[in-house]
Amino acid sequence: MARRRERRVEPSPDRRKERDGTATREEKLGDSDASDRKLISIFVLFFIVIPAVSVLVYIIKNGSGTKRLEPVVTERGLIKTDINFQEILTENSKVAENASQRHYDYPVLAYITPWNSRGYEMAKRFNSKFTHLSPVWYDLKSQGSSLVLEGRHNADKGWMSELRMRGDALVLPRVVLEAVPTEMLKKKKQMDKAIDLIVTECKEMEYDGIVLESWSRWAAYGILHDPDLRNMALKFVKQLGHALHSVRSTKNPEQQLQLVYVIGPPHSERLQQHEFGPEDVLTLSDAVDGFSLMTYDFSGPNNPGPNAPLQWIRFILQLLLGSTANNAQRLAPKVFLGINFYGNDFALSGGSGSKAIIGRDYLSLLEKHRPLLQWEKNSGEHFFVYSDHNNVRHAVFYPSLMSIYMRLEEARSWGTGISIWEIGQGLDYFCHLL
Repeated sequence: MARRRERRVEPSPDRRKERDGTATREEKLGDSDASDRKLISIFVLFFIVIPAVSVLVYIIKNGSGTKRLEPVVTERGLIKTDINFQEILTENSKVAENASQRHYDYPVLAYITPWNSRGYEMAKRFNSKFTHLSPVWYDLKSQGSSLVLEGRHNADKGWMSELRMRGDALVLPRVVLEAVPTEMLKKKKQMDKAIDLIVTECKEMEYDGIVLESWSRWAAYGILHDPDLRNMALKFVKQLGHALHSVRSTKNPEQQLQLVYVIGPPHSERLQQHEFGPEDVLTLSDAVDGFSLMTYDFSGPNNPGPNAPLQWIRFILQLLLGSTANNAQRLAPKVFLGINFYGNDFALSGGSGSKAIIGRDYLSLLEKHRPLLQWEKNSGEHFFVYSDHNNVRHAVFYPSLMSIYMRLEEARSWGTGISIWEIGQGLDYFCHLL
């Protein structure tokens, strides 16, 4: 149409009317095109340009700091399923230059035992990897009609001072409640005495709080089947937590003393009376700063197998946190998923030689038997089989970089922290993952 109108021929009256009508339609179309272009411009501005600029500003502002640094063992290609014994023997003790770099921002609690001095050295060496360190030092016991807190002789103030010079990890010694619970829980005077002993020790020794283990002891005494005693047990933990929270840390006056409470994993969806369940987590959540969840020891001498199958771990977390999304989001950071740094050597046929093993035992078995390591996909753990001098076959399950990495990532996906039993029992390069 545009080219035809360029011809210099005088149009007829009818053609003029047609042209006038066409011009009117084109004006309307022109107005419509202009409107469309305006809408497109707005769309481009708000949905393309502004987001692009925002991303650019974010990158410039945050730079490479937003990218989580990969563990050095990843750079060395060591986190994998197809590992061999020689690789472990060669690489396990190599320490990286960036050994202080944390790779996860959730709480990391590590236990240390007096009977394994290597844990003390690991705590100093990798101090910045941990948020909480719990030396296994104390027992609260009955003594006649009274109570006594035993274990100060285990405490090492020099080690604590060195830790605090190197990093910010909190020191929360473990206290095991061995006192006769029927006496302690039923008598207010005894309950108050127990709390006072613990709080006073924290003040005098300048601890940052404690890790309390009592639920398994109370279960062993059989008191948790009694609803009244069970409620008293929860009441004691709450009162202890509030008492600790009322005291300020000597190291950091702005921080209150903390309580981490040890809990075992439920055995099934139908909780038994003696088991610690999701309602108990909710009940204690305001008084407790963390729940050290013992997600290990799944297998034993009578049922040899993996220490902590990944599917089982997911089941436990779902059971404790999966009731409602709001509870899961609020409570997950207080759950410290248990990760074992030890393993098991199970006698499979005609022998009673099953035992727990630690890093040095594992390395010795690798050197002696030069085994083929296998990856058990369903559990997410490595193992190997060997025969001893009596021709008894053994299955050895011990953590690997891959098995630990998968559990660290599982904790991240749930939003929980982790607790490690115990760092002196692992291999050096395990800590590079943290």
